[in-house]
Amino acid sequence: MRRKAGLVLLALAVFFAALSPLLRWYAFPRLAKVPANQYQDMVLEAKDATLLDYATMRAKKVSKVTIVQTLKGDVEASERIEESAGRDVVVWDGLSYVVGPDGEMVSKIPERYIFDAHTQDPVHATGEMVDGDPVRRRGIEFKWPFLTEKRDYEYFDAQARVTAPIHYKGTQHFRGLEVYYFEQTIPWTKVRIPKTLPVEGLTPEAVAGTGTTRWYTTVRKFWVEPLTGAPVYGEELHREELRGGTLLGDRDKVTAFAGHVKMREDYIDHTVDLVKSNRTLVLLMTSYLPWGFLALGLSLLTLSLYLEARGRRPAGRAATETEEPSTVSA
Repeated sequence: MRRKAGLVLLALAVFFAALSPLLRWYAFPRLAKVPANQYQDMVLEAKDATLLDYATMRAKKVSKVTIVQTLKGDVEASERIEESAGRDVVVWDGLSYVVGPDGEMVSKIPERYIFDAHTQDPVHATGEMVDGDPVRRRGIEFKWPFLTEKRDYEYFDAQARVTAPIHYKGTQHFRGLEVYYFEQTIPWTKVRIPKTLPVEGLTPEAVAGTGTTRWYTTVRKFWVEPLTGAPVYGEELHREELRGGTLLGDRDKVTAFAGHVKMREDYIDHTVDLVKSNRTLVLLMTSYLPWGFLALGLSLLTLSLYLEARGRRPAGRAATETEEPSTVSA
């Protein structure tokens, strides 16, 4: 019985020892993915900003500009694209809605972002766009890959429709989390005029007809929790200008928007709590369970070897214990 128990324990030891690397290196990359039906929103603010008054075409100081960003998963679209792509796909319909201090719309830019649910690499399919214009992305946007590395990444800028490096700048601590800090600078770049403008009847074509162009630059900053690849905080030093043309009169340029954009405090708290919860799930599959199974396998192996050693007693010792002393008659 002891020998049979030892063999069972040995088999279990081999099973759990083999399960440890399989869970980490095989199961996790296939199970960890962004859900197709995810919905999230975020509010950012730029206080004491500069904003263009389209009625007078003059820049003015305002108390606050608010940017509401939403991302909504389109499950039907993702399932349709998965059939041809042959992999798990997420389709996010995004909207960046900017309002001034009076609550009036300044601009709104829709976006459709299609990407691999596991790696966050872009997937090129019909419908990929920014503000109604087809685009072909390179690099990540909105989210970093699971198990983010300490290196530079390619990041897509929706305003300029370009991909540029976003640089790893170091490891920091933010609200109880260890995070990686990334920074990207987009130099002054000529960009398209939004298709929805705050003045009724004013169109991008009408603005372009005056010879006026729109220019943009930003310094983009993200603090990313590396296990989940989710940004827990972000900022932008954002500037836009209108340059040249008859729309500006005798001026060469005018500031359309300038401000230090930051996440609103209540959304920081919500994001940190959500990321902490998801981080525990990632740790379970990448650390807790693999190391736990390995330790369990080693413990079972030790117990199996112990039972095997107990079951094998020396033959000479056994004979000495069982033989009766013989009686010698005179």
